[in-house]
Amino acid sequence: MPKTSAPARATLVALGPAFVAAIAYVDPGNVAANLTAGARYGYLLLWVLIVANAIAVLVQYQSAKVGLVTGHSLPELLGARLKDGPRRAYWVQAELVAAATDVAEVLGGAIALHLLFGVPLLAGGIIVGIASMVLLGVQSWRGQRSFEVVIIVLLGVIVVGFMTGLAFTGVDAGQAVAGILPRFEGTDSVLLATSMLGATVMPHAIYLHSALARDRHGVSSDPARISRLLRATRWDVGAALLIAGAVNISMLLLAASALRGIDGTDSIEGAHAAVVSTLGPAVGVVFAIGLLASGLASTSVGTYAGSAIMGGLLKVRVPLLARRVITLIPALIVLGIGFDPTRALVLSQVVLSFGIPFALIPLVHLASSRSVMGEFVNRPWLRVAGWTSAVLITVLNVLLIVLVVSGS
Repeated sequence: MPKTSAPARATLVALGPAFVAAIAYVDPGNVAANLTAGARYGYLLLWVLIVANAIAVLVQYQSAKVGLVTGHSLPELLGARLKDGPRRAYWVQAELVAAATDVAEVLGGAIALHLLFGVPLLAGGIIVGIASMVLLGVQSWRGQRSFEVVIIVLLGVIVVGFMTGLAFTGVDAGQAVAGILPRFEGTDSVLLATSMLGATVMPHAIYLHSALARDRHGVSSDPARISRLLRATRWDVGAALLIAGAVNISMLLLAASALRGIDGTDSIEGAHAAVVSTLGPAVGVVFAIGLLASGLASTSVGTYAGSAIMGGLLKVRVPLLARRVITLIPALIVLGIGFDPTRALVLSQVVLSFGIPFALIPLVHLASSRSVMGEFVNRPWLRVAGWTSAVLITVLNVLLIVLVVSGS
């Protein structure tokens, strides 16, 4: 058998951090948005997911690059540059983003348990919280590499859960290809496309990836080693987000081909019911298992991100398990008071939208600064692409917030 070359082996060993960050792109919020888009508009908004994934690759690579080159996470770099008052205010908004993320992810896991076993939503939220503590325990006790392996396994379950349905439905290839052409059908499709694109780049994933890459590979001042790691990181980001993008596209294709025009598919529960009635209970079970894996993986990764945010901005280290207990409380309150879980998911995405500019603009600025990045500063084309993405996502999120608040 042919032997794997040394550079190829080094690249394979370096894979992992981007797969953890990529979980943010297949969380329950993405599930709801993609299924709604397909059920309402068929293949029309397929192009939105393609654009969103391209931007995600650009953003996540820059986040990892900043961590590898500087030896500091994005929150640490910001914490060192901000005065005490602005630093604490910045931390408050970042914590609100982390809390909103956790609410959405715990809700998604609780809904999955309800669909699979009829577990009440509040009890499901508690179970998800306990399970996520176990996952975080893997990181605390066995190290980051073991945590990455567990998350990658869950990502595999998510892939199977959300792509299996395509084997039982017929995708219209011609309409799917037509969906690559950017266009809309009315104001509502614009709003949905804006929410899909604007809420794709999660703030916590931007903060987290810089810490993941630094923690996995360590701090180095050797330009040759940094160059090797950046090459491996490009493969890591490309592979991870190719998988995440395929899952998102599969969800839209499934909804477009099997759920189009069916009432109630604007909620996860309604979409699951439609999947069961249209494609059978077995596919419905696999779908719910994928949703459960999505909730478990994303809430664990979100807690990890919150720890990196607090450590970088406040220089306070709270044990991951203790932080998991604290951040679980808002989600349990939402479930306990009987608030509509799908509505809570939507509102959490609006909160996340507020946080995106605070993470994305500083990231692009730092990655494009020669004083910070030295010889690894963004090249002109990457600088232009980065700022274009930052402006586009910021404008779209402002538009999304305005439309939601105004009720348009």
